Amino acid sequence: MNVSRRTFNKLIAGAGLAAPFHIIRPASAQEPKKGDELVVGIWGGAQEKIVKEHVEKPLVEKYGCKVSYVLGGTGDRRARAYAERGRPSFDVLYLNIFESRQAVKDGVTQAPTPAVKNFEALYPSARKGGYGVAFNPCTIVYDKTKASKPITSWKDMWNPEWKGRIAWPDGLGAEGISALMMAARVWGGDEKNADIAFEKVKQLKPFAAIQGSQAQLFEMFDQKLADLSVEFGSFTQSYVETRNPNIAIAKPVEGQALSMNVACITEGTKNQKLAEEWINLHLSEPCMLAYARQIYYSPTVSNITVPDDLKAKLVLGDEQVSKLVDFDWDVINASRAKWQAKYDREIAG
Repeated sequence: MNVSRRTFNKLIAGAGLAAPFHIIRPASAQEPKKGDELVVGIWGGAQEKIVKEHVEKPLVEKYGCKVSYVLGGTGDRRARAYAERGRPSFDVLYLNIFESRQAVKDGVTQAPTPAVKNFEALYPSARKGGYGVAFNPCTIVYDKTKASKPITSWKDMWNPEWKGRIAWPDGLGAEGISALMMAARVWGGDEKNADIAFEKVKQLKPFAAIQGSQAQLFEMFDQKLADLSVEFGSFTQSYVETRNPNIAIAKPVEGQALSMNVACITEGTKNQKLAEEWINLHLSEPCMLAYARQIYYSPTVSNITVPDDLKAKLVLGDEQVSKLVDFDWDVINASRAKWQAKYDREIAG
């Protein structure tokens, strides 16, 4: 999550997706042996600490294996995984929602299967592109002390009271795509008809700023430089509770935009069984609740019991999960270069 949104978008567009490949699937997953090493590519910080405690520890206790980590943002590890396609140094690779689906299509990672026991407990939207391990929706976040009434629709951003007070997300990362595609949806367009979104977003100008990271946005809120943006609800919840209780996280009637972290098993891994066991432990209740408690990531499985004090801060249950808005990522990924140029010219310019 430390890669800037603009750099991240370039990495997405620049990977060699069209290169020929050969899928190497294990004929059968061999039982792990003591001393086997599992290589996991994941974000650092809180996520690294959580998996070390709730995934690595029980896995090592059971099999006597070793776990090595490649830490950082998805851009670098995704590029490395593509370069190593079919002969991976990674066994488990954590990607975002659109990277993961593309990686399966490109033969870099495996589609999810019931070989992971907790697969059956995954919500349907978490069974695409790998094994969804955390829902982290994007939505409107705003200073409720500056609002004449609570925001209940994505269309509320076009209320005149927000003119000149919006910090629009930079580029076409998760926040920027969520904002753009939800604008398209609520104003009669969709991924295949995104021009209407660009026209409507232009109507919101002048912006207070273009925000390029959560840290930058939260500083803008602190300094009263902007009063509204589109951001991950989980990070904003942490900010609300530690720094700024005036910020509200909207739950629009049209739904929040689905964003998700996905655990993927690489094609050609020599540690198939260990990789499956790793992901199964990540989907277990102790790990899911640690993510929910520490960083407000919502669980992707339906077979856990969430404490009452967390329920209002998460997306839980079939009804709430079904309201998350998924996008046609094939269309989005194919349109990125064109949309980025249009964004630079018409929105950021």
